[in-house]
Amino acid sequence: MTLEQLLSFVAEQTNKTFLSDDVSLEQIIQGQHPDQLVGNMIKNIAEACSCDSLSCELKREDVVKALGPLRLEYMKDDAPVDGFRLLEGSIVAIDLAFNNEALLNKS
Repeated sequence: MTLEQLLSFVAEQTNKTFLSDDVSLEQIIQGQHPDQLVGNMIKNIAEACSCDSLSCELKREDVVKALGPLRLEYMKDDAPVDGFRLLEGSIVAIDLAFNNEALLNKS
């Protein structure tokens, strides 16, 4: 699965904008995504997976590890509830995306 495929799937599942024509992956990595949490999620995934483009192939374990620090941050008592919900929903969507891909590859 590519970074673009994953982010498109997660966006569809969470009803959030992860990618747009207005902001490139490079700009997102530099912190220019309109939604700070979404931008940080993309940045962490891209950096952990050594992605320099949206066509980068991802491994499930790298994506999960990339989000670990953000998950811990948003589990704190003073973290914004909406951010926690978005992050948790995104993690569920990421699992579903990789599960779907694994099922398609089995047949």
